[in-house]
Amino acid sequence: MKMRRLLFVLPLFWAAVTQARQVIGAPSVLHFSKQQYSGGGQTWDADMDAQGILYFANNEGLLTFNGHGWKMLPVPNHTRLRSVKTDDSGRIYAGAQDDFGYYRADADGVLRYTSLKPLIPAGEREFADIWNIELYNGQVFFRSNNKIFVYHGNRVQVYHAPGEWRLLCRSEQGLYAQDARMGLLRFNGNGWKQLSRAVAEKQLLLTAVLEHTADTLLLFTYKHGIFRLHNGQLHPFTTPAAATLQKARIQCAMAWKNDQLLIGTAEAGCFILNRHTGAIVQQFGLQEGLQHNSVRKIFPDGGQNLWLALDNGIDMIRYNNAIKQIHPDKHQYLSTYAARVFNGKLYIGTSDGLFVSPLDDRQPTSPSRSQNNNVYHASLRPQEAPEGAGSKTFSTNPPETYADLSFQENRFRKVEQTGGQVWSLSVSGGQLLMGHHEGAFRIGEKLAEPLLKGTGCWLFLPQATRTLIGCYNGLRTMRQTGGSFSKTLQVNVLFESLRFLTAEQDSIVWASHPYRGVYRIVTDKDTTLRFTLFNSRHGLPSDNNNFVFRIRGRMVVATQAGIYEFDPVRQTFAPSPWLFPVLGAVPVQFMTEDPVGNIWFVSNKTPGVVDFHRNHDGKPYRTMLFPELKGMIVTGFENIYPFNEENIFIGGEKGMYHINYKKYRQPKKEPRVMISQVNARGDRDSLLFGGFLPSREAAFKSLSASFSGFHFEYASPACGHGGNMEFSYRLEGFDPGWSEWAARTEKDYTNLPHGRYTFAVKARDHLGNVSSVATYAFRILPPWHLTAVAKSLYVAAGLALAWGAYILQKRKFAAQQRRYQRKQEQLILHHQYEKEQREKQLISLQHDKLATDIQFKNKELATATMHLLQRGKLLFAIREELLAAIKKIEPLPHYPFKKVMRLFDEAEQDTEDWEQFSRHFDEVHNNFLSVLKKRYPDLSTTDMKLCAYLRIHLTTKEIAQSLGISVRGVETSRYRLRKKLEVPGDTPLYDFLLAVANSGPMEHSG
Repeated sequence: MKMRRLLFVLPLFWAAVTQARQVIGAPSVLHFSKQQYSGGGQTWDADMDAQGILYFANNEGLLTFNGHGWKMLPVPNHTRLRSVKTDDSGRIYAGAQDDFGYYRADADGVLRYTSLKPLIPAGEREFADIWNIELYNGQVFFRSNNKIFVYHGNRVQVYHAPGEWRLLCRSEQGLYAQDARMGLLRFNGNGWKQLSRAVAEKQLLLTAVLEHTADTLLLFTYKHGIFRLHNGQLHPFTTPAAATLQKARIQCAMAWKNDQLLIGTAEAGCFILNRHTGAIVQQFGLQEGLQHNSVRKIFPDGGQNLWLALDNGIDMIRYNNAIKQIHPDKHQYLSTYAARVFNGKLYIGTSDGLFVSPLDDRQPTSPSRSQNNNVYHASLRPQEAPEGAGSKTFSTNPPETYADLSFQENRFRKVEQTGGQVWSLSVSGGQLLMGHHEGAFRIGEKLAEPLLKGTGCWLFLPQATRTLIGCYNGLRTMRQTGGSFSKTLQVNVLFESLRFLTAEQDSIVWASHPYRGVYRIVTDKDTTLRFTLFNSRHGLPSDNNNFVFRIRGRMVVATQAGIYEFDPVRQTFAPSPWLFPVLGAVPVQFMTEDPVGNIWFVSNKTPGVVDFHRNHDGKPYRTMLFPELKGMIVTGFENIYPFNEENIFIGGEKGMYHINYKKYRQPKKEPRVMISQVNARGDRDSLLFGGFLPSREAAFKSLSASFSGFHFEYASPACGHGGNMEFSYRLEGFDPGWSEWAARTEKDYTNLPHGRYTFAVKARDHLGNVSSVATYAFRILPPWHLTAVAKSLYVAAGLALAWGAYILQKRKFAAQQRRYQRKQEQLILHHQYEKEQREKQLISLQHDKLATDIQFKNKELATATMHLLQRGKLLFAIREELLAAIKKIEPLPHYPFKKVMRLFDEAEQDTEDWEQFSRHFDEVHNNFLSVLKKRYPDLSTTDMKLCAYLRIHLTTKEIAQSLGISVRGVETSRYRLRKKLEVPGDTPLYDFLLAVANSGPMEHSG
């Protein structure tokens, strides 16, 4: 019996112990004000669809968030939206004032509202606000104060309130409602069955109903805390947190992972409780960074982020984030500069003193130095392991090992006598030392013991026989004996402010000055030294912003152009042969290494790590930045304390940041990406795609050529990736390849030519995981002058033009041919003319020649004629004279004279002269004698001679002389000739002879 009582008391005792427990690490809280989402202050409900889009019931309508941008959709009747619920079919049910219905994306991804009020039976359509919406057994339940509406199968059924409906909620096992008169009821499929009338009798206002055990329910009330309902009886759920919750007034509650409860209150923010004991695990209110303490709805997304619908704004708590924030002082945000885990406590140095919190559940491990060195060297690439790599900057004490310290209980207190600026924390000789604005201190159990006062101290550099202190005015040294330190001594000569120190050997120390360069200090004794200043004349990129660190046993200088190392042979600096290729020529302000050899650094206000245990892109390391903390660290006083892979502490402007690197680098779900909006721009802008539908399911759009500009927006749902997303896109049909990765979430294209396009985008998280590709396809139609119809018209017009051109060309050719023909005719005529002219010229020449020949022949003929005439005349004269002489001779000798007379006759009848004469005569007179002979073959030689002489117009006397006869004899011969020729009496003989010669020999018939 006693044991049973003990078992009953133990949970209460545990609850009493843990009810006020607040963890060290507070997750970051993102604020969304009404100015950001352009809505009303009050938000009543929240839910998420399958795409990861969040929906909020806001005073001004349905508010949506896709991980990047907000959209507000006013309710059609312009009233307040009180409730929202999504289902698997893509519907978003909404409850407003005097209306309820659902939004659903159309083929363009735009949400369209459909009211269900017309389906309500006539006479039941008057109601006020719809406060709750629940999905149960394929039905949708809407609660107003006097009616519960059930939508199923395109009909609406109404359940009237016996008194007043005050709650409608669903748990893991059933659907519950509260009525002011009947108390708590449960839906059995056909109606409502009463579970507890005591709820009505005690006048409780329920805000949530959850299963506690198999036969027990947890009832959350607005003003009376939490009750357990077992067998119809109410029992207060008594925990030390009950009074707090009762006073805070519970507005909503829900079961969560790991047997936890999420509770939203009206006055104290959000609580996370142990489901079985009721112990407070964590609380979030104004003090923890919320915008408002009134939480009306809590919604956990898939990444275990908590979304809070507030009375004024919306908050997201990144509860499961690997990066958390530590606030040592609960009452103010202090800048932090140092952290150290020492002797089971966590120390954090701030701008207002040193704070300490004890650590529970300690699991110390003490590996030997050789084990540490083995782990350390395992992280190095063989060719890069420098000499002396075993020398480490960590404490020589065995390290303490803890799991994620952010879940430790927050019991920070301020260490006494540490008020003011704390610069550093170091461990030397088993003692915790603090560099402070007012000096150097050893931290005891309760207070700080001063070791040096009067000057500020930046840091400590433990060595084998001493500890060096970098101070505002130079270098100090002190020795340790047991647990005590000797008096600090000033190291002479160098009196510069030395905020960065590292050792090359016990006698050689390197220090950096913010704007002079780097000092190499050689210490002979504790109080004497030699130093050499190295600056840009010795290979450093600049005299300013050089910081010395010891990494893997080697002194390196972090500069504004990468990591440099000292070459002792050449006495100059050069880019580090093993770190410069890793980090590149980027500005680095801080460097340190963790116990397993990873290098942590700060560059451009962003912390990062070079992880030598993860390969990436063919390299034996991976460089990762933490963009979540960009600009949030203390600029100029960067500090990273990598205690172990689950506890990395980074100084920040508002508290200390804690990174669980082991959790941060764990693989997460594949990131998702969505195309949230597509706009076409032209003479008027047009929304093509609204984003509330998977883009691959969007209707394919064919757009006119007036739309040549396009605006694409894309996002990754905010679940689980902390907002550290990068995107790469391409427009298939235009871009040659994928773009570079960038955080930009929109892209514009202008002056796209007509054609088919597909916009594709993918997302990548901080671990390099790449999402599947989201696409949106569309088509730009060609302008009217490039359409198929226009092309057909162009073809027809082209054919018509070609035909017209052909006809025209044909006509032109015909005309040209006619012109050519005319030209040819003209040419022919001209040619003929020229030919005729040439012929005329030739004829003329021939005539001239003939004339010349005739003239010549005539001359010859005349000569011959004259010769004949002269000869005939001569012969005639000789004959006459001879005859006259003969007559005078008496007696006349007859014989000799006869012989002479015969000679005269022979001379007169000489044929040779005649033949020559006739030949010349025919040549001159167109064969006159030949034609005449052929026509009149009976003509004698004398007749022929007479004709010839008549033709050339010889006188009768000349003819007589030529023929050797008398004139009368000529007349006689002419008479005879007329007879032979049968010349008519009225026709002159000359004309007749000429006509006979011209008519040719065949014309004569007789």
